[in-house]
Amino acid sequence: MCLAGAIFSPVMYFAVQSVPLTIVGISSVMIGITCAALANTRPYISPEAAQLILKTGMENTGALLEELGLTNKAIYLPSAMRDGKPQAIIPLTEDTDIRWAGENIPGRLIVRYGVNPQDMAIAVTTPGSINIDMLETIPGPTSSEIESAAAYILSGVLDIASSVTVNLVNSHIDAEVTGSKLHYEDIWYYRCLGSPVASILAAISSEALNKPVKITEEEYSKGKSRIVLEVLP
Repeated sequence: MCLAGAIFSPVMYFAVQSVPLTIVGISSVMIGITCAALANTRPYISPEAAQLILKTGMENTGALLEELGLTNKAIYLPSAMRDGKPQAIIPLTEDTDIRWAGENIPGRLIVRYGVNPQDMAIAVTTPGSINIDMLETIPGPTSSEIESAAAYILSGVLDIASSVTVNLVNSHIDAEVTGSKLHYEDIWYYRCLGSPVASILAAISSEALNKPVKITEEEYSKGKSRIVLEVLP
């Protein structure tokens, strides 16, 4: 359209001496430039491709957890406890009294996290773990800094939520996400690791507090998602 308009306009102006047709040619050039600019705004990976990749990984991880019969809540670990890479571990046995081994958990699929022989878990990468790298700086251990970091990722970078409110009281974090586009579903993956929104909040909180974090409650009602996290000692 730009090329045709650039040729058409001079011909209409100098040869035919028609102002209306000249304007049509100039309009064609402007529309062509606008179309080219809009085409460049499309992300390198389309939203459809990103959704396909996310769904594939979730289904594969969910199938693994279901095959092993694991229903325990995942524990999100900061990068300091996971050799520089934040991840989540899913304990193989139910144990409410977790005593950490006191050393970094190795970068393997099946890991030992505690002092007891049965303290074994599966370590997985989550949507929250990946998004930590998108933060310009790691937030501090306050509710306002965690809220700012979560809003930056969920609203600014990913555009999957409208706003985020975070309250930190003792060892619990109560977060409310408005306008969430990824809701909680009653599937095996979400039961263990939480929804992608909850996963991002848990990973950010764990990194900010430099402590393990577990998603204890997640519910969606009237356009709002309420997520409760427990900060483990």
